[in-house]
Amino acid sequence: MRGLRRRQAIGALVALLVLAGPASLSDLAGAASGGGLPPPTPVGPDASLSPFVTSLRTPVDPTEIPEVSAPSAILADLDTGQILFAKSPNRPRPIASLTKIMTALLVLRRASWGDLVTVSARAAAPGNSDGLSELGLVEGERVTVGELTWALLVQSANDAAVALAEHVSGTVGRFVGLMNDQARRLGMTRTAFRSPSGLDDRGRSTARDLLVLTRAAFAQDPRFADIVGARFHDVPSPEGEPRHIQNRNVLLWLYPGATGVKTGYTSGAGYCVVATAEAGGRKLIAVVLGDAGEPFSDAATLLDYGFAAFAQERLVEAGESLGLVRIRGGSVPVQAGEGLSALAPKAALSEVAHTIVVDPAAAFPPAAGDQVGILRISIPGRVLGSVPLVVSRVPAPPPVDDRSWWDRAGGSVAVAVSGLLRAFLD
Repeated sequence: MRGLRRRQAIGALVALLVLAGPASLSDLAGAASGGGLPPPTPVGPDASLSPFVTSLRTPVDPTEIPEVSAPSAILADLDTGQILFAKSPNRPRPIASLTKIMTALLVLRRASWGDLVTVSARAAAPGNSDGLSELGLVEGERVTVGELTWALLVQSANDAAVALAEHVSGTVGRFVGLMNDQARRLGMTRTAFRSPSGLDDRGRSTARDLLVLTRAAFAQDPRFADIVGARFHDVPSPEGEPRHIQNRNVLLWLYPGATGVKTGYTSGAGYCVVATAEAGGRKLIAVVLGDAGEPFSDAATLLDYGFAAFAQERLVEAGESLGLVRIRGGSVPVQAGEGLSALAPKAALSEVAHTIVVDPAAAFPPAAGDQVGILRISIPGRVLGSVPLVVSRVPAPPPVDDRSWWDRAGGSVAVAVSGLLRAFLD
């Protein structure tokens, strides 16, 4: 069995070297010496080598709208979720080990970091792994939740996914139910999970839903960012030397400012990655699903585009006066109820438009602070955001006529007679 695994790993080595293009064996040897390239990573109990690509293919001009080879992709601001680029973002696809982002989120929410997990026969069974993505857990071994989570996200260990699922929910089936419940709560309407690892290839999600999930994982616990941004980690073994694990995300070596997150591959899903990076105080996230070859160049192309082609702009200030608007029964002075900053394409900054949309239900006289509509801010083909349109002050009531009713009636009659005389004389 070990010999078979070794032959499978050698075949994977040859295939990935082809995918790496101009990279050579000398490149890999140099990378292993501790330079700026990722070394071939030992994976599985036999320490077979699974190499990384050693270069990224990205456009010369990063400000051009990207041409992404993958069938589905999305680029967004990590902090706000503002989408900067999308290609079939709502198309459900198998997502392989990107599934483990949801597994990690539930573990971070429901388990204690120091809890000891006793590895079951099911978790240690060879059927839980593809022969490469495993930690090599042994039945009866006791490992902390924290160390298993490191293995889950860095090594993409399928056996760790099963052990964690059983620890949190008792059975894998109940844990999968929690995964789908959590997806619904997050609004991931086109997602259905079938396992805690994604190895099954039956689960489905979309680039947009994975954006939502990853942002939730970052917000849940700072340890998520620590783990997905790490290149290496040592997980204790039952005996002997610790198990040295290495991140599969090549961007942590090849892309300046890369901060995570997760890779995935099965024959059904193709090559997938969720990638984050930070530059100039801005954080971006790219999701690439179903690449026929390595997904890192597509992810790098998207990140380059986000950093180079967009600028953070203050589009409106809270309390900024927006003049008078007409509502039912009169006109009222309004202002922006909130400020708004957003990433805007640098090439379209001169085309930013402000559009006032009045709520048809708004009626005179409103109170100060009442919302009577929205201010929508856009450029051609893209809405950058909107803020509430609120009444800035209570409008003055119409002037009161304090004359007696007789004087008011007489005045009205005089006006009417005058109008009749003018009409007759004309």
